[in-house]
Amino acid sequence: MKLWGERMRGPLDPLAAKLNDSLSFDRRLAQEDVQGSMAWARALARAQVLTPEEADDLVAGLEKVRAEFAAGGFVFHESDEDIHTAVERRLGELLGSLAGKLHTGRSRNDQAVTDLRLWMIAEIEGTQARLKGLQGVLLERAGKDLGLVLPGYTHLRQAQPIVLAHWWLAHFWGLERDRQRLTELIRRTRIMPLGSGALAGTPFGIDRETLAGELGFESASPNSLDAVSDRDFVSEFLFDAALIAVRLSRMAETLILFSTREFGFLQLADAYSTGSSLMPQKRNPDPLELIRAKAGVLIGRLTGWLATLKSLPSAYDKDLQEDKPAAFEAADTLSLILPIMSGLLSTLSVNSDRARAAMDPEVFATDLADYLVRKGVPFREAHRTVARAVARAEEQGMSLVNMPLAEWRLIHPAFENDLFGALDLSQSVARHSSFGGTAEVALREQLDLARRALQGA
Repeated sequence: MKLWGERMRGPLDPLAAKLNDSLSFDRRLAQEDVQGSMAWARALARAQVLTPEEADDLVAGLEKVRAEFAAGGFVFHESDEDIHTAVERRLGELLGSLAGKLHTGRSRNDQAVTDLRLWMIAEIEGTQARLKGLQGVLLERAGKDLGLVLPGYTHLRQAQPIVLAHWWLAHFWGLERDRQRLTELIRRTRIMPLGSGALAGTPFGIDRETLAGELGFESASPNSLDAVSDRDFVSEFLFDAALIAVRLSRMAETLILFSTREFGFLQLADAYSTGSSLMPQKRNPDPLELIRAKAGVLIGRLTGWLATLKSLPSAYDKDLQEDKPAAFEAADTLSLILPIMSGLLSTLSVNSDRARAAMDPEVFATDLADYLVRKGVPFREAHRTVARAVARAEEQGMSLVNMPLAEWRLIHPAFENDLFGALDLSQSVARHSSFGGTAEVALREQLDLARRALQGA
């Protein structure tokens, strides 16, 4: 018998029942459901709806149910349409009619969203720990790769020289913003909806602030109608998860390119490479490709969830049951791909000679424009002048490094013998020493800031 079955004159169509039931996924909230029910029993006793003895018996029964879940011995029945009815049914088997008092003043509407918020808080904290682990790997790599120079790219074309440590740290700071967003989300998730009933609140004098504190929330929801329908925290988590996955996808894309034979800057460890069933020579970056694909999956989850929300009226609607599959998949995906990226980055090797040899002398074009600026030439004129020099070198079949001074002076009289210092790789990198730049002095300052950011987490 369903909890609501007495209202109906006939059974629910089997396919409709399959659509309606959520036990296949919300059984994951078993521990949270028991935790919330234990706190609710004590709250009912404080409100004198239950005697202290009844509350103690309910809590003891729920402890047994929790132990069964923990041991993997809980037996679900076909009639269990969700985790809430499964727990209440089992409690009835243990305690008899007393179990029927537990749901007094409570609805599955406020119960379900309370369970999900409790789960979400723990999951966010786990995601933050995994993000921090990946940031630690990036910091370690940056510390090792301070002396490794490679071409920097914009539009997938060589732009200016950078240090590999600078590239690692660029991703560190993106992940730091992700962690900060999750910290803010935890604060908004620590609002307790329990005691909101189906939509109008509870009439039994429940001390909701005490109840919130007992469950680890920071406050109770101020509006019962909003509380049972609010899934902003799910939407935010799905957005954060999608953005994290997009960040990893972008990192994966560059790692895939840099580890190709054509680039050859990096090589992935065998632990994070796969082969081909046909071509014996292949070393494929499948983990990175799948991380890239998971970003699309999580973007889809976010988009689908927002589409579900967009036309819902106020209060609870059954559509909201789809919050859990989306949140669970996002959390599971992050718990998989974040450690994989950490392991992959910590084990890859760098071919610094190949990265340096790949540098086209045209990457010094901006340095040449800056050289002219220091000679008093306006930047726009300097920009045009160097562009002509690049075109002249192409016409002559020479590189900028090998073009003789006489050619340079034909282009502009401000070029002198010291111009070749602007074409020196080490000097080019060292000149970018302002805060946030790629020079070693700036990178060491940035590394210190990054370490402090992690230590303060």
